[in-house]
Amino acid sequence: MNTKYWIGVVSEEHVKLGVKGGFAQLCHGKSAPLKKMKEGDWLVYYSSKKTYPNGEPLQSFTAVGQVKTGEVYSYTMTPQFIPYRIDIDYRDCYNASLASLKPMLIFIKENVNIGLLFRRGHFEIRKEDFIVIANAIGVTLNGMEI
Repeated sequence: MNTKYWIGVVSEEHVKLGVKGGFAQLCHGKSAPLKKMKEGDWLVYYSSKKTYPNGEPLQSFTAVGQVKTGEVYSYTMTPQFIPYRIDIDYRDCYNASLASLKPMLIFIKENVNIGLLFRRGHFEIRKEDFIVIANAIGVTLNGMEI
């Protein structure tokens, strides 16, 4: 299996809703980013803010989980808003600030303007970066297939 590692950019408040419900929803409910992820891939959430859209700055990694089946499905939140979701098996963790991890992350060193990368809302990272982030937020990967 060719496991991939992803970052999703979502407010902490929305991350908590996803963790509680066991799903991921990215880029204002679009299906395209979710369709890139397959069963067994890993997703790390980065939250630039506590709440969307005008919340207090956070700039932390806030959750990590593994894609369950890879099936993308629509979910009716309101008649006017029917976003797409994918099921995620989240791990218990705590927040870790981006500032504390910057010197260790390859994707930070490779991107001159990290703000533009985060504005994409979803992007792939290397396994090495995933391990650094997962360890920093308290997810033990010993014995896990990553």
